Amino acid sequence: MPTLCLFHGIKITMNWDDHNPPHFHAAYGDYRAIILIQEGIVSAGYLPKNQLKYVLAWANTHKDELMQNWELAKELKPLNKISSEI
Repeated sequence: MPTLCLFHGIKITMNWDDHNPPHFHAAYGDYRAIILIQEGIVSAGYLPKNQLKYVLAWANTHKDELMQNWELAKELKPLNKISSEI
């Protein structure tokens, strides 16, 4: 699973040719969550409150880049790194 970004100990990844709806994976220590890109919500898993706030703010800032990577992933193409800036 390619890593798109690392920030505050949180790893953001996306699978190639993954199932809909468009989403990414966030990991922090032993915690894991799947975040829906368009809706900006957790669809599965759990992150601690502070880390979840960072992830959702980051995802909102980088929604277009996440969707571009989603399209690349569907075509099994290399994914682009995304800045950690919020």
